[in-house]
Amino acid sequence: MASVQITEQEVDDIVLKLLSLHSRAVKVDVALFLDLLKHSLSLNTMEKKRVVDAVPTLSQFQFDELSKVFTEEREKFRELAKDHPEDIKKLLAKQQSEWVQLWDLYRAELANKGKQEEDQAKQDEIKKSLGL
Repeated sequence: MASVQITEQEVDDIVLKLLSLHSRAVKVDVALFLDLLKHSLSLNTMEKKRVVDAVPTLSQFQFDELSKVFTEEREKFRELAKDHPEDIKKLLAKQQSEWVQLWDLYRAELANKGKQEEDQAKQDEIKKSLGL
C-alpha cells in the first residue's frame, strides 16, 4: 500500500467531523474540544482515538469533565514550561507526530471494515449460489 501523506489540518478536519457526531442533547463547542484533545500532552494516540470513538455516547457531564481536565492539564503544562522548556518542546513535537498517526489508525480501521464487508459479500454470494 502506498504511503499517503496527510497534514495536521486534514486530521483536524476528519476528527472535527467525528466529534460532531455527539448527541443532539449535548451542547459542546466541538472546535474547542478538538483543540483541547489535539494538544493534550498526557494522552497518547490510542487514548485520543478512544475519546473520539466514544463521542456519540458521551453525556453532557462527560464532555464537560473532559474539557475541564484538558484545560487544567494545559495550564499545568504551561507552568512546567517555565522551568522545563526543552522537555515541553519534546512533548509538543511528540504530540504533533502522534496526531498525524491518528489518521493512520482510522485509515487502517476503514480498510479493515472494507475488507470485512467484501468478505461478507463473497460469503453471501457463495451461499446464494449453493441455494442456502
